[in-house]
Amino acid sequence: MKTILVTGGAGFIGSCFVRRGCVRGDVRIINLDRLTYAGNPDSLPAGDPNHVFVHGDIGDRELVRSLLQQYQPEAVVNFAAESHVDRSIDGPLTFVETNVLGTCRMLEEVRGWYSGLPAEQKSGFRFLHVSTDEVYGSLGAEGLFTETTPYSPNSPYSASKAASDHFVRAYHHTYGLPVLITNCSNNYGPYQFPEKLIPLMILNALEGRPLPVYGDGLNVRDWLYVEDHCAAIELVLQRGVVGECYNVGGNNEKTNIAIVKQVCTLVDRLCPGLSHAPCESLIQYVRDRPGHDRRYAIDASKISNELGWRPQQDFA
Repeated sequence: MKTILVTGGAGFIGSCFVRRGCVRGDVRIINLDRLTYAGNPDSLPAGDPNHVFVHGDIGDRELVRSLLQQYQPEAVVNFAAESHVDRSIDGPLTFVETNVLGTCRMLEEVRGWYSGLPAEQKSGFRFLHVSTDEVYGSLGAEGLFTETTPYSPNSPYSASKAASDHFVRAYHHTYGLPVLITNCSNNYGPYQFPEKLIPLMILNALEGRPLPVYGDGLNVRDWLYVEDHCAAIELVLQRGVVGECYNVGGNNEKTNIAIVKQVCTLVDRLCPGLSHAPCESLIQYVRDRPGHDRRYAIDASKISNELGWRPQQDFA
């Protein structure tokens, strides 16, 4: 049975990857997560013998070293990251510590362990780093991010992820570590932490609380269902070309205000009789956040053409 060391596996996307692996039953997952505010043990399978949870930090080099030596994984999939732009604006150094230094410390331990492996074990090993389309910066009204789009991060969060991407790439080109990088668009789906747009708007609409929309609400994002994203990661891990990056998008561009209004319509329909209905009356436009990128949109033709992946979930 293949063994995978998953970091950040109690988070939104990481826990989806873990659950999928446990349902398939063809992998043993060693799940390293620090359980910060966004880590949710309830999102993880209970009592599955092929899931080993380890409470710890990717920056704890001794712990990472011991896990590599004990479990001898065929792959490391790195989901561990601070990921909320607003939090990065309020406290950027936390993002540097986790996303940059944490990733680098883990890379060092993986590099040291990998260098001592026999040739056959080396040939099958992969380090897959999960990143974001925000590293590319902001698009105008037209165009798409491709894997060759120059990095131009505009928030402390995206700058920290861009730095981690560069270090992962450098460890391949300098040390020969067999790495893969994926850059995804905005995810949505079950178990998402409620500071993110869709769950926040659902909960606030149910409770009759204000629905805050930054600026004019016309910022555009490409929305990707989390299960589709994890299916792409699985495919890249199996068949991706070492050293390559793969953009993963949902081909589903929507403005923030369109998302909020769609949530309102659904809450009104699914929860009739709310005293504050219609929920659109709760929408409040608020001051835009600093450096708010106008539009993201992914060109996922590389992963589609080379690996055969396409998103399956219809947004509505």
